[in-house]
Amino acid sequence: MLQENNNCVIDTEMRDIMGKSVYIAEKPSVAQEFAKALHVNFTRKDGYLEGGDHIVTWCVGHLVTMSYPDAYDPNLKRWSFDTLPFIPKEFKYEVIPAVAKQFNIVKDILTRDDVEYIYVCTDSGREGEYIYRLVEQQAQVHGKNRRRVWIDSQTEEEILRGIREAKDLSEYDNLASAAYLRAKEDYLMGINFSRLLTLKYGNSISNYLGTDYSVVSVGRVMTCVLGMVVRREREIREFIETPFYRILATIGEQGQTFEGEWRAVKGSKWFESFDLYKENGFKEREKAQQVIDYLTQEQPVTGQIASIEKKKEKKNPPLLFNLAELQNECSKRFKISPDETLKIAQELYEKKLTTYPRTDARVLSTAVAKEIHKNLNGLMKYESAVLFLQEIVGFGSHKGLAKTRYVNDKQITDHYAIIPTGQGMSALSGLSWTSRAVYDVIVRRFLSIFYPAAVYQKVAITTKVKEESFFASFKVLAEPGYLKVVGVPGEKKGESGSAAGAEDRNVSGSVTSAETGDGSGDNNSGDNGDGNEDMASSQAFFEKIQSLKKGMTLPIQGMEIKEGKTSPPKRYNSGSLILAMENAGQLIEDEELRAQIKGSGIGTSATRGEILKKLFNNKYLALNKKTQIVTPTMLGEMIYDVVDHSVRSLLNPELTASWEKGLTYVADGDITSDEYMMKLDRFVSSRTEGVKGLNNQYQLRACYDRVAPFYKNEKQTMKYTKSRRAKSGTKTSAKSGSKSSGRKSTKTANASK
Repeated sequence: MLQENNNCVIDTEMRDIMGKSVYIAEKPSVAQEFAKALHVNFTRKDGYLEGGDHIVTWCVGHLVTMSYPDAYDPNLKRWSFDTLPFIPKEFKYEVIPAVAKQFNIVKDILTRDDVEYIYVCTDSGREGEYIYRLVEQQAQVHGKNRRRVWIDSQTEEEILRGIREAKDLSEYDNLASAAYLRAKEDYLMGINFSRLLTLKYGNSISNYLGTDYSVVSVGRVMTCVLGMVVRREREIREFIETPFYRILATIGEQGQTFEGEWRAVKGSKWFESFDLYKENGFKEREKAQQVIDYLTQEQPVTGQIASIEKKKEKKNPPLLFNLAELQNECSKRFKISPDETLKIAQELYEKKLTTYPRTDARVLSTAVAKEIHKNLNGLMKYESAVLFLQEIVGFGSHKGLAKTRYVNDKQITDHYAIIPTGQGMSALSGLSWTSRAVYDVIVRRFLSIFYPAAVYQKVAITTKVKEESFFASFKVLAEPGYLKVVGVPGEKKGESGSAAGAEDRNVSGSVTSAETGDGSGDNNSGDNGDGNEDMASSQAFFEKIQSLKKGMTLPIQGMEIKEGKTSPPKRYNSGSLILAMENAGQLIEDEELRAQIKGSGIGTSATRGEILKKLFNNKYLALNKKTQIVTPTMLGEMIYDVVDHSVRSLLNPELTASWEKGLTYVADGDITSDEYMMKLDRFVSSRTEGVKGLNNQYQLRACYDRVAPFYKNEKQTMKYTKSRRAKSGTKTSAKSGSKSSGRKSTKTANASK
């Protein structure tokens, strides 16, 4: 039977006859946590720890990778149309030279005669599964009892649970198959299409830019993301600003006025007029002036309250953070990149402060909900949380968490949402300010779900002047609810040093103007209708507004025309781009594909930040570090045009959705790896042969010419750099047969995903 002996999980009945147990983690820091949890007197060796019947060792990320084409045939080192498509019948793998020492250490341990059990403790997900399977394959491990440890945090309790409940590794064979296929897919698309498009269009790009050479780096996900950013930039560039003119009236007694916006609703003289720009404005100022002239013919001008509507509006706490939501939040709050946010989230995880970061779920599991009091109790050691925790105890809301929308087993695949563990507090002081701030954001989002909804009181007033209607609305935060934890939107953060800075503020009773036509969904600017905001700056004013009654007559102090204008779509910032990648289903018309991509998006939670980083490093996209705004470069737009005129489907989310759908089928056991590979082979072969038959390089020059005026400085910089290299005699050879260019570009493409 299983029992704990010094917190170490040991089968006491089998101890005399079983061999040693190996625990292999993904990195040294994680291995250290497993060693601590086992409570064994370990001796540190080179690349592993050993004590009694237990050995703890580790990878350092990937130890094994797919071999480059020249490993199959030295002639493949030279890039040539004749060798494309390159689709090996059997894929080759090799140890990564930089980590060969650690691989050999791990290999010797896994194949030792005295080792009987292997506990696979790599990250609990598709990529973690792949890391171990490659090691096992390359080390030729046979005859061992392999078990999979699947955990959501690195607390001692969770590690020991994972070891106790470890399943036979064979139960994860379908997941491993999907992992292998994902890697093969990225490898084949990256190598074939990068070589193909470089050979076909590389010279046209380098000649146009005045550079020595250009490698067209292509990736299944990377190129799709590039397409999203370039399309958005071109929408902005081609946008034609349209002015429009709104009519605002100042209503009420002197000193107690509010602003109302005219709208051409049913009953208006201008209802459905062709002169209108929507119902709340005109295309021409003169037409708006005609309305004012008509309404102000007789003085003094008065209006009658036609309706006054009062209601309460509830706003529930948002769902918990997954990685994409956290990356977006940190991009907005702290102006840090998604890649940096992931590094911080990983650091917090490894310090036992938070749960596993690479998750797409925004809810908790039923099992976790039952034990949530442990997380809450642990947070009593976090000073900023104490006041909120005391109130949560008063609410008793943690007892019924399992029945809320924050718990849903069906919405969880590998891991639940990112939450604080309530442990590891001693590590907080050693973190950077940014890391502590990110932790604070995670804690506050977590605590907020135990608070009631925020309650707003809203008042909407319609005032009639003749037959024309003016609309105004107001709202006041009556009950802060969860906003007491996370802060009121739009208010300045407190000076307490916390990320949210809301704990010392009185957030109740603040009044804001509700929109009188914000037009945010219509890309309008200058029509926010925020004239009531300053006037509605006190609880007393709001109470005065509430005292108004239907039928009352109010003086009209004046009317004015306010010019607005349509605005283009906003550029992506690093956070919103991550969310767009996660929710790329909105770009897909096919319902089945949209449903599939909804759960996985473009890329995965583990890879999206890294994909953006590669696009920045390749100089296809540019990141403004101060604002985190993402824009294409001239080279990026040229690559977009190349792909658009050759393998257009690489730019569309449909491709990623269809492949991800297939990988899910493999992971679920619905289709075989062979069926998937047949589809992949056909796709790569047909697209490769199709591009070979194209002769459209000259046509692309017109595309380059269209974007060049927007990048004059960038093009000049490229030519200047080439000139400097030529003068210094450091001109780089770019022949497709050179080992450096071939390997570098292939590696880039293979890693692009």
